[in-house]
Amino acid sequence: PSQGYYTRRGGVGESGDFITSPEISQVFGELIGVWYISEWMAMGKPSTFQLVELGPGRGTLTEDILRVFKQLASVLSKCDVSVHLVEVSPKLSEIQAVMLTGGKVQPNPEDESAYMKGISKTGIPIFWYRDIQDVPSGYSFYLAHEFFDALPIHKFQQRTEKGWREVLVDINPEVPDQLRFVLSPSRTPATQNFIQPEETRDHVEVCPEAGVIVQRLASRIEKDGGAALVADYGHDGTKTDTFRGFRNHKLHDVLSAPGTADLTADVDFSYLRKMAQGKTATLGPVKQREFLKNMGIDLRLQVLLQNSGDTATREQLLHSYDMLMNPEKMGDCFNFFALLPHHRLVHPDKKDKPESKSPLPPVAGFNELLLK
Repeated sequence: PSQGYYTRRGGVGESGDFITSPEISQVFGELIGVWYISEWMAMGKPSTFQLVELGPGRGTLTEDILRVFKQLASVLSKCDVSVHLVEVSPKLSEIQAVMLTGGKVQPNPEDESAYMKGISKTGIPIFWYRDIQDVPSGYSFYLAHEFFDALPIHKFQQRTEKGWREVLVDINPEVPDQLRFVLSPSRTPATQNFIQPEETRDHVEVCPEAGVIVQRLASRIEKDGGAALVADYGHDGTKTDTFRGFRNHKLHDVLSAPGTADLTADVDFSYLRKMAQGKTATLGPVKQREFLKNMGIDLRLQVLLQNSGDTATREQLLHSYDMLMNPEKMGDCFNFFALLPHHRLVHPDKKDKPESKSPLPPVAGFNELLLK
């Protein structure tokens, strides 16, 4: 809590330890903003709209989304929009406040669920919370971009003669200042609780905290409506050992200098799907390249290229497009995954004539959208 990476530094961006899609290109956040508006419209334009972001980094993504909301203000004119950021890092919440409100924030009284509040540069109220459970209930769209990969994991290894063993961290007796990985001598409670009986891999990473958060999101969406969009690098229950560290944009040994590097593990989307427990429908994971293409990134790029006069800007636009879309870069390793109410994908069974039901609009990003 006091010496952890996000408490001390949380280095997003060029000068930090890793860079994220919103920091690479404004188009990324704009298309996500369009996704939320598209879903809000598909769900019948409810009168309130809470945008809830988990682990908002420097606030870049929220800022890009709010810019889209401002551009589409006429569409949202009758809707009460508010932003709710779930952020545990005091340092990052300060950076977000400067970016989103120009620093015009005030701390909230201790007895209120939000610890800080302000008004965005575009006039939308913003609230900060330490836990998702503090966010008021209501019709909400949730966003988790590179959030789940930063949560702690348990690691397990299959040892044929002894069955599953948990991988633990120990002090190396030969080198007193160094840590090492060891296998637990016997079964640990985590081994008994977190390994699925049908598991076929010989090495598994499980993130129980991600499971709890997905259960909460699914319950909220089932009760209040809305949707959740998760964007992260991950796999669909196929990968084994993905735990790694990043420092100054380079791979870093996870056991050396704890608290100074970003530790991360690929998100297991098959586990998130299981944890939604059927309370919501799930879509994905689809590759980032496919999602952004379906969202119309190519058209947006053309417009920006036409509107930019100087060569440097055009080069930057093409470079950032390549970073986001190239399968060798971010295009294939990042995935999008969504939780939606069941009625968004399947008409509730009515006893009346099934042919009278109008078809449901496709979910943007997960389907190829035909631009009229």
